[in-house]
Amino acid sequence: MQYGRVIALLTIEKIDTWIVDVPTIRPHVLSMTAIRSQAMVIVRVHCSDGIVGLGEGTTIGGLSYGDESPEGIKLAIDTYFAPLLLGAAADSPAMAMALVRKHVVGNHFAKNAVETALLDAAAQRAGLPLSELLGGRVRDTLPVLWTLASGVTETDIEEAEAMLEARRHRIFKLKIGKRDVEADVAHVRAIKQALGDRASVRVDINQAWDEQTARRGIAMLAEAGVDLVEQPLPRANRAGMQRLTARSEVPIMADEALQGPADALDFARRHAADVFSVKAPQAGGLHAAAKVAAIAEAADIAVYGGTMLEGGVGTIAAAHLCATFVALPWGTELFGPLLLTEEILETPPLYADFELAVPRGPGLGIALDLEKIAFFRRDAQPRPTLSIVAAEKA
Repeated sequence: MQYGRVIALLTIEKIDTWIVDVPTIRPHVLSMTAIRSQAMVIVRVHCSDGIVGLGEGTTIGGLSYGDESPEGIKLAIDTYFAPLLLGAAADSPAMAMALVRKHVVGNHFAKNAVETALLDAAAQRAGLPLSELLGGRVRDTLPVLWTLASGVTETDIEEAEAMLEARRHRIFKLKIGKRDVEADVAHVRAIKQALGDRASVRVDINQAWDEQTARRGIAMLAEAGVDLVEQPLPRANRAGMQRLTARSEVPIMADEALQGPADALDFARRHAADVFSVKAPQAGGLHAAAKVAAIAEAADIAVYGGTMLEGGVGTIAAAHLCATFVALPWGTELFGPLLLTEEILETPPLYADFELAVPRGPGLGIALDLEKIAFFRRDAQPRPTLSIVAAEKA
């Protein structure tokens, strides 16, 4: 049987892809780049029954972080995915994605965006929250950390104190690896000392260290009171991650190295991490990310809900997935919408009492603010004002 070419009453009629650029509230500094605006690829899959599914493809810093860029995601979907999917069965997301995987290699972020839209449409059609199609939720809210990434110690302490006061976050991650180890550890130590036992402090090196530097740095971070160290080594150095994990007093988390279930299985066999950062875009879709989490559970490795700094669509999709995890001891970092100056959803995600609420409406349970989308679309020429009703509403 040829995937996706069965006779169907419900078909995929149209696929929209828009690059949307939204400024961030402050620079977000990583070891490899600094972000001042986030580029999101918004995907809409129109079905013949009138249902429209939403998806999002978002990377960090263009090609600075990984193998895909917003421009490449849009190009792949428009040029390669759409011709395969138009006319395919809209009520068979698994069959549609099997067709895509048969003809398209890699492009995990693009695949995740399209799969999310197909699953959103299917869940809307069934009248169920997306989490129920992903195995069923076991929680309605998710702990959410905040990344302190200005690189300025005093600024980061003030930001953390404000988050604690507002009861928005009590877990903080620091982006380090751009400076020498001593300077980075001094920065982390000062923040941990200021926050004390009121907050958990973790660090993300984003692959910036070699193994010798990591051994020295992790020992210093343990003494400073850090709770978790994320991806200290380049993603290809799995043997090094295994050695660090075996000897470290601080739990080690794999992130960029986890490009899908096969990577997760290899890490589990090696025990090359204590924690897996589960990201649907990196894994190649929500179902692939669920497999990463299942491998972790079977190997007694903890899971964590990671982010690509997505906007509202990608963040809520990840929240539906994380809501299905039986154990989530390290929480999530699904704070992407809070980093943006403008919200692109009609109803913003609800952050309260240190957690994110997972919507209970059908599908993702969200709707785009099409006026905001029209304003921030990269191809908007001339750029409309926000008081103008978006043409897409028609």
